Amino acid sequence: MNKKQIFTRSVITVAIALASSQTMAAGFQLNAQSATGLGRAFSGDGVIADNASTMAKNAASMALFDAPALSLGVIAIDTDVNVKNTLYNNKPINDASIGGTSYAPNIYYIQPINDKFSVGASLYSNFGTKTEFKEGYKADLFGGLTDVKSVNLGLSAAYRINQHFSVGGGLDIIHGSGKLQRGRNNPLLGGKNTVDIDADGIALGYNLGAIYEYNQNNRFGLSYRYSPTIKAKGDIHAPGNYSNEKLKIPLPSILEFSGFNKLNDKFAVHYSIQWIEWSAFDQLSTTGGNFTKDYQWQNSWHYSVGGTYYLNNDWTLRAGYMHDTSAQGNITSISVPDSDRNWLSGGFSYHLDSKSTIDFGLTYLIGKDVDVSESQYLAPGIKPSVSATTRANAWLYGLQYSRSF
Repeated sequence: MNKKQIFTRSVITVAIALASSQTMAAGFQLNAQSATGLGRAFSGDGVIADNASTMAKNAASMALFDAPALSLGVIAIDTDVNVKNTLYNNKPINDASIGGTSYAPNIYYIQPINDKFSVGASLYSNFGTKTEFKEGYKADLFGGLTDVKSVNLGLSAAYRINQHFSVGGGLDIIHGSGKLQRGRNNPLLGGKNTVDIDADGIALGYNLGAIYEYNQNNRFGLSYRYSPTIKAKGDIHAPGNYSNEKLKIPLPSILEFSGFNKLNDKFAVHYSIQWIEWSAFDQLSTTGGNFTKDYQWQNSWHYSVGGTYYLNNDWTLRAGYMHDTSAQGNITSISVPDSDRNWLSGGFSYHLDSKSTIDFGLTYLIGKDVDVSESQYLAPGIKPSVSATTRANAWLYGLQYSRSF
């Protein structure tokens, strides 16, 4: 095998690892379940039950509905990701801005069967990230283009045990897809991309939830979401591909506690603590065992608190704050920037009538500067490296229509 083939195959191996980590929004997890949740930084989202989107956080909340409910909307995720102070092979290169805009639509429906039993269906996106370095970026082997989407189809049921306790659960059908380009317009390949990958896969997960209602103004919930390992099939347009293997991508399971307390007719407070099992993402490997890459990520946490003000019969106002911790440890990357993050959120609902509302949510997500250093052995005498400082911020905008029947 000549050096060109070794170089190309080695870069493909690196690129597959980067693509898969972005496919699961690793290091850049964004909640995008609803506009109402976005407006309160998703605090108390599993127990507020102000519209059907609550089922995305806790299936048991469906037992709180006594009439059919529908919610549908979209969240726009506008990322601002900067890579600065960059050294490629120990030589300074230009800064890069690699943010992009993605859209996460959602739809939820809850159908009470009787005063005890409810069922529901949901379709929403957990991840929607796009990062793109400009053409000609000198460290394009570590950068390039990543465009990722995922869709979660949920089928759920809930049962009210008595006036205080409700339980629920459901099946999650998760489809993830991603597009990756690295080393674009490579002259050694006649101007083709060194790596051009489309990958997708489907896996099954499940979720369980419970809610305790002290009374109609005070309730608490606990939910657990088991996330599976997706086996992604990649279409690799380059010599030396992995066409006969699938890439195993372990997703993190999530445990969440939520609370809601309505203090008076005008004001309520709500809060959540979420634990994300990112330690499950210890490595990526192929089903045939020909490729393994360590990541060794760490478990992370979300802490959120918010308030809702019931202004009048037409308007409801909300705000919230969230702090979530980084999943990455010692292994970092310029294409998957990660840090502790702070969310500043606000939103409102306008009640068109007694059964339907228009909801809007807005969040500014603030990251931190992180020093990154990475390198990769490609062939004897060929080991490119890059070091930089990365920072990832984002704006999220949500619009939603909700109706009961």
